[in-house]
Amino acid sequence: MSRRNNSRSANRSTGTGPGDSFPQDDDKRDGNSRRGRKRGRDGGNAGGASRLILFGRHPVLNAIYNPQRTIHKIWASEAVRDEIVAALADTERTDVQLDAAGRTDLDEMLPPGTVHQGMAMHCAPLPQISVEELIADTRDEEQCTVLILDQVTDPHNVGAILRSAAAFGAAAVIVPDRHAPPETGTLAKSASGALETVPYIHAGNLSQTIEKLKGANFWLAGMDGYAEQTLAEAKLKGRVGIIMGSEGEGLRRLTRENCDFLVKLPMSDRIESLNVSNAAAVALYELYRR
Repeated sequence: MSRRNNSRSANRSTGTGPGDSFPQDDDKRDGNSRRGRKRGRDGGNAGGASRLILFGRHPVLNAIYNPQRTIHKIWASEAVRDEIVAALADTERTDVQLDAAGRTDLDEMLPPGTVHQGMAMHCAPLPQISVEELIADTRDEEQCTVLILDQVTDPHNVGAILRSAAAFGAAAVIVPDRHAPPETGTLAKSASGALETVPYIHAGNLSQTIEKLKGANFWLAGMDGYAEQTLAEAKLKGRVGIIMGSEGEGLRRLTRENCDFLVKLPMSDRIESLNVSNAAAVALYELYRR
Protein backbone atom coordinates (compact mmCIF):
# COMPACT_ATOMS: atom_id res chain seq x y z
CA MET A 1 0.00 0.00 0.00
CA SER A 2 1.14 3.52 -0.67
CA ARG A 3 2.98 5.35 2.09
CA ARG A 4 3.26 8.99 3.01
CA ASN A 5 6.76 10.41 2.99
CA ASN A 6 7.89 10.60 6.61
CA SER A 7 10.70 9.49 8.84
CA ARG A 8 9.01 6.39 10.11
CA SER A 9 11.00 3.17 9.90
CA ALA A 10 10.03 0.89 7.02
CA ASN A 11 10.47 -2.35 8.98
CA ARG A 12 7.62 -1.77 11.43
CA SER A 13 5.16 -4.59 12.07
CA THR A 14 1.79 -4.21 10.38
CA GLY A 15 0.55 -6.99 12.32
CA THR A 16 -23.94 18.69 32.26
CA GLY A 17 -25.86 18.48 34.18
CA PRO A 18 -26.99 21.29 36.49
CA GLY A 19 -24.47 22.44 39.02
CA ASP A 20 -25.26 24.14 42.27
CA SER A 21 -28.90 23.09 42.44
CA PHE A 22 -27.87 19.59 43.55
CA PRO A 23 -27.04 18.63 47.14
CA GLN A 24 -23.32 18.71 47.84
CA ASP A 25 -23.24 16.84 51.17
CA ASP A 26 -22.20 13.60 49.43
CA ASP A 27 -19.17 15.07 47.70
CA LYS A 28 -16.52 13.72 50.07
CA ARG A 29 -17.68 10.12 49.98
CA ASP A 30 -15.18 7.57 48.74
CA GLY A 31 -15.83 4.98 46.03
CA ASN A 32 -18.74 2.85 47.11
CA SER A 33 -18.41 -0.22 44.91
CA ARG A 34 -17.17 -3.29 46.75
CA ARG A 35 -15.40 -4.33 43.57
CA GLY A 36 -13.01 -1.41 43.93
CA ARG A 37 -11.54 0.93 41.35
CA LYS A 38 -8.93 -0.09 38.85
CA ARG A 39 -6.68 2.96 38.92
CA GLY A 40 -6.38 6.09 40.97
CA ARG A 41 -6.09 8.45 38.07
CA ASP A 42 -7.13 12.08 37.88
CA GLY A 43 -10.67 12.49 36.67
CA GLY A 44 -10.04 16.04 35.43
CA ASN A 45 -12.70 18.74 35.56
CA ALA A 46 -11.80 19.15 39.23
CA GLY A 47 -13.96 22.19 39.79
CA GLY A 48 -17.14 20.38 38.76
CA ALA A 49 -16.18 16.83 39.69
CA SER A 50 -18.76 16.64 42.50
CA ARG A 51 -21.57 17.94 40.31
CA LEU A 52 -21.52 15.43 37.44
CA ILE A 53 -25.06 14.33 36.72
CA LEU A 54 -25.81 11.38 34.44
CA PHE A 55 -29.34 10.78 33.20
CA GLY A 56 -31.17 8.26 31.07
CA ARG A 57 -31.50 4.50 31.37
CA HIS A 58 -28.35 3.33 29.60
CA PRO A 59 -25.95 5.87 31.16
CA VAL A 60 -27.27 5.31 34.69
CA LEU A 61 -27.51 1.52 34.60
CA ASN A 62 -24.15 1.09 32.88
CA ALA A 63 -22.60 3.40 35.48
CA ILE A 64 -24.00 1.22 38.27
CA TYR A 65 -22.41 -1.85 36.69
CA ASN A 66 -19.06 -0.09 36.21
CA PRO A 67 -16.88 -0.77 39.30
CA GLN A 68 -14.76 2.29 38.49
CA ARG A 69 -17.71 4.68 38.83
CA THR A 70 -18.13 6.36 42.23
CA ILE A 71 -21.82 7.05 42.82
CA HIS A 72 -23.13 9.57 45.36
CA LYS A 73 -26.90 9.49 44.84
CA ILE A 74 -29.56 8.27 42.42
CA TRP A 75 -32.98 9.77 41.78
CA ALA A 76 -35.61 7.48 40.28
CA SER A 77 -39.31 7.64 39.47
CA GLU A 78 -41.63 4.94 40.75
CA ALA A 79 -41.78 3.35 37.29
CA VAL A 80 -38.03 2.58 37.19
CA ARG A 81 -37.23 2.24 40.89
CA ASP A 82 -37.33 -1.58 40.90
CA GLU A 83 -34.86 -1.72 38.00
CA ILE A 84 -32.44 0.55 39.88
CA VAL A 85 -32.84 -1.44 43.10
CA ALA A 86 -32.11 -4.69 41.23
CA ALA A 87 -28.98 -3.25 39.61
CA LEU A 88 -27.68 -1.95 42.96
CA ALA A 89 -28.29 -5.33 44.58
CA ASP A 90 -26.64 -7.18 41.70
CA THR A 91 -23.49 -5.05 42.04
CA GLU A 92 -23.54 -5.07 45.87
CA ARG A 93 -23.65 -1.29 46.02
CA THR A 94 -25.36 -1.20 49.40
CA ASP A 95 -24.41 2.35 50.38
CA VAL A 96 -25.78 4.30 47.42
CA GLN A 97 -28.56 6.71 48.38
CA LEU A 98 -31.68 6.17 46.27
CA ASP A 99 -34.28 8.94 46.41
CA ALA A 100 -37.76 8.97 44.91
CA ALA A 101 -38.34 11.64 42.28
CA GLY A 102 -41.28 12.15 39.99
CA ARG A 103 -40.86 13.07 36.34
CA THR A 104 -41.71 16.67 37.17
CA ASP A 105 -38.98 16.70 39.84
CA LEU A 106 -36.44 15.38 37.35
CA ASP A 107 -37.59 17.84 34.69
CA GLU A 108 -36.92 20.67 37.14
CA MET A 109 -33.52 19.27 38.17
CA LEU A 110 -32.18 18.82 34.65
CA PRO A 111 -31.76 21.18 31.67
CA PRO A 112 -34.88 21.84 29.60
CA GLY A 113 -35.63 19.10 27.10
CA THR A 114 -33.50 16.46 28.84
CA VAL A 115 -34.60 12.90 28.07
CA HIS A 116 -34.00 11.36 31.50
CA GLN A 117 -36.34 8.32 31.27
CA GLY A 118 -37.19 8.68 34.95
CA MET A 119 -33.69 8.44 36.42
CA ALA A 120 -30.66 10.58 37.18
CA MET A 121 -27.38 9.99 39.03
CA HIS A 122 -25.03 12.24 41.00
CA CYS A 123 -21.54 10.75 40.61
CA ALA A 124 -17.84 11.45 40.19
CA PRO A 125 -16.14 11.58 36.79
CA LEU A 126 -14.42 8.38 35.77
CA PRO A 127 -10.72 8.04 36.51
CA GLN A 128 -8.78 8.46 33.25
CA ILE A 129 -5.98 6.30 31.98
CA SER A 130 -3.07 7.87 30.14
CA VAL A 131 -1.92 7.09 26.60
CA GLU A 132 1.08 5.31 28.13
CA GLU A 133 -1.25 3.07 30.16
CA LEU A 134 -3.32 2.34 27.06
CA ILE A 135 -0.17 1.33 25.19
CA ALA A 136 0.92 -0.89 28.08
CA ASP A 137 -2.53 -2.50 28.32
CA THR A 138 -2.61 -3.31 24.58
CA ARG A 139 1.07 -4.11 24.07
CA ASP A 140 0.47 -7.79 23.32
CA GLU A 141 -2.55 -7.28 21.04
CA GLU A 142 -1.76 -7.88 17.39
CA GLN A 143 -5.12 -6.42 16.34
CA CYS A 144 -6.00 -3.14 18.00
CA THR A 145 -7.88 -0.03 16.86
CA VAL A 146 -7.87 3.37 18.54
CA LEU A 147 -9.73 6.47 17.43
CA ILE A 148 -8.13 9.93 17.72
CA LEU A 149 -10.31 13.04 17.46
CA ASP A 150 -8.60 16.26 16.37
CA GLN A 151 -10.67 19.08 17.93
CA VAL A 152 -14.08 17.45 17.63
CA THR A 153 -15.98 19.63 20.10
CA ASP A 154 -19.66 18.65 19.93
CA PRO A 155 -20.51 16.34 22.89
CA HIS A 156 -23.32 14.72 20.91
CA ASN A 157 -20.85 13.76 18.16
CA VAL A 158 -18.24 12.54 20.63
CA GLY A 159 -20.87 10.53 22.50
CA ALA A 160 -22.05 8.92 19.27
CA ILE A 161 -18.43 8.13 18.38
CA LEU A 162 -17.92 6.43 21.76
CA ARG A 163 -21.01 4.34 21.07
CA SER A 164 -19.62 3.24 17.69
CA ALA A 165 -16.23 2.57 19.29
CA ALA A 166 -17.91 0.19 21.73
CA ALA A 167 -19.91 -1.50 18.96
CA PHE A 168 -16.88 -2.12 16.76
CA GLY A 169 -14.31 -3.02 19.40
CA ALA A 170 -12.09 0.07 19.52
CA ALA A 171 -9.67 0.09 22.45
CA ALA A 172 -10.05 3.82 23.21
CA VAL A 173 -11.11 7.23 21.98
CA ILE A 174 -8.35 9.82 22.40
CA VAL A 175 -8.89 13.59 22.36
CA PRO A 176 -6.64 16.60 23.11
CA ASP A 177 -6.88 18.31 26.48
CA ARG A 178 -8.22 21.43 24.82
CA HIS A 179 -10.96 21.74 22.19
CA ALA A 180 -12.67 18.52 23.26
CA PRO A 181 -15.76 18.07 25.47
CA PRO A 182 -15.32 16.90 29.05
CA GLU A 183 -17.31 14.08 30.57
CA THR A 184 -20.87 15.39 30.96
CA GLY A 185 -24.39 14.06 31.19
CA THR A 186 -25.04 15.10 27.59
CA LEU A 187 -21.99 13.24 26.30
CA ALA A 188 -22.86 10.17 28.38
CA LYS A 189 -26.47 10.17 27.13
CA SER A 190 -25.28 10.37 23.50
CA ALA A 191 -22.85 7.51 24.20
CA SER A 192 -25.76 5.37 25.47
CA GLY A 193 -23.64 3.69 28.14
CA ALA A 194 -20.43 3.37 26.09
CA LEU A 195 -18.65 5.96 28.27
CA GLU A 196 -18.48 3.24 30.93
CA THR A 197 -16.82 0.68 28.64
CA VAL A 198 -14.56 2.62 26.24
CA PRO A 199 -11.68 4.64 27.72
CA TYR A 200 -12.12 8.34 26.87
CA ILE A 201 -8.58 9.68 27.10
CA HIS A 202 -7.64 13.36 27.21
CA ALA A 203 -4.07 13.59 25.92
CA GLY A 204 -1.93 16.66 26.52
CA ASN A 205 -0.47 17.07 23.03
CA LEU A 206 -1.93 15.30 20.01
CA SER A 207 1.30 15.32 17.97
CA GLN A 208 3.21 13.74 20.84
CA THR A 209 0.42 11.23 21.31
CA ILE A 210 0.64 10.24 17.65
CA GLU A 211 4.40 9.70 17.99
CA LYS A 212 3.87 7.54 21.11
CA LEU A 213 1.39 5.40 19.23
CA LYS A 214 3.77 5.04 16.30
CA GLY A 215 6.44 3.91 18.76
CA ALA A 216 4.02 1.21 19.93
CA ASN A 217 3.64 -0.13 16.35
CA PHE A 218 0.41 1.63 15.48
CA TRP A 219 -0.16 2.79 11.90
CA LEU A 220 -1.85 6.21 11.91
CA ALA A 221 -4.40 6.94 9.18
CA GLY A 222 -5.96 10.38 8.87
CA MET A 223 -9.44 10.69 7.36
CA ASP A 224 -9.37 13.28 4.57
CA GLY A 225 -11.97 13.71 1.85
CA TYR A 226 -9.24 14.66 -0.65
CA ALA A 227 -7.05 11.60 -0.01
CA GLU A 228 -6.01 9.55 -3.03
CA GLN A 229 -7.02 6.18 -1.60
CA THR A 230 -9.99 4.89 0.35
CA LEU A 231 -9.69 3.25 3.73
CA ALA A 232 -10.47 -0.11 2.15
CA GLU A 233 -7.80 0.38 -0.54
CA ALA A 234 -5.17 1.11 2.13
CA LYS A 235 -5.73 -2.43 3.47
CA LEU A 236 -4.72 -1.43 6.98
CA LYS A 237 -4.51 -4.22 9.52
CA GLY A 238 -2.94 -4.94 12.86
CA ARG A 239 -2.51 -1.99 15.20
CA VAL A 240 -4.27 1.00 13.64
CA GLY A 241 -5.14 4.50 14.77
CA ILE A 242 -7.83 6.38 12.84
CA ILE A 243 -7.68 10.17 13.15
CA MET A 244 -10.83 12.22 12.56
CA GLY A 245 -10.76 15.98 12.07
CA SER A 246 -13.08 18.63 13.47
CA GLU A 247 -16.65 19.06 12.27
CA GLY A 248 -15.82 22.12 10.17
CA GLU A 249 -12.10 22.30 9.42
CA GLY A 250 -11.07 18.67 9.24
CA LEU A 251 -7.54 17.64 10.19
CA ARG A 252 -5.15 20.38 11.24
CA ARG A 253 -2.01 20.75 9.12
CA LEU A 254 0.41 19.35 11.71
CA THR A 255 -1.86 16.42 12.47
CA ARG A 256 -2.20 15.65 8.76
CA GLU A 257 1.57 15.75 8.27
CA ASN A 258 2.11 13.32 11.15
CA CYS A 259 -0.16 10.67 9.67
CA ASP A 260 1.31 7.62 7.95
CA PHE A 261 -1.56 7.58 5.48
CA LEU A 262 -4.40 9.79 4.38
CA VAL A 263 -7.55 7.88 3.52
CA LYS A 264 -11.13 8.64 2.62
CA LEU A 265 -14.49 6.91 2.49
CA PRO A 266 -15.99 6.17 -0.94
CA MET A 267 -19.06 8.37 -1.46
CA SER A 268 -21.47 9.27 -4.20
CA ASP A 269 -21.47 12.79 -5.62
CA ARG A 270 -24.92 13.47 -4.13
CA ILE A 271 -23.43 14.60 -0.81
CA GLU A 272 -20.18 16.41 -0.01
CA SER A 273 -19.38 14.86 3.36
CA LEU A 274 -20.64 12.86 6.33
CA ASN A 275 -21.12 14.02 9.88
CA VAL A 276 -17.95 13.16 11.83
CA SER A 277 -19.75 10.61 14.02
CA ASN A 278 -21.22 8.87 10.96
CA ALA A 279 -17.83 8.82 9.25
CA ALA A 280 -16.24 7.38 12.39
CA ALA A 281 -18.84 4.59 12.50
CA VAL A 282 -18.20 3.64 8.87
CA ALA A 283 -14.42 3.71 9.35
CA LEU A 284 -14.57 1.58 12.50
CA TYR A 285 -16.85 -0.92 10.79
CA GLU A 286 -14.46 -1.18 7.84
CA LEU A 287 -11.63 -2.17 10.18
CA TYR A 288 -13.81 -4.38 12.40
CA ARG A 289 -15.16 -6.54 9.57
CA ARG A 290 -11.64 -7.73 8.77
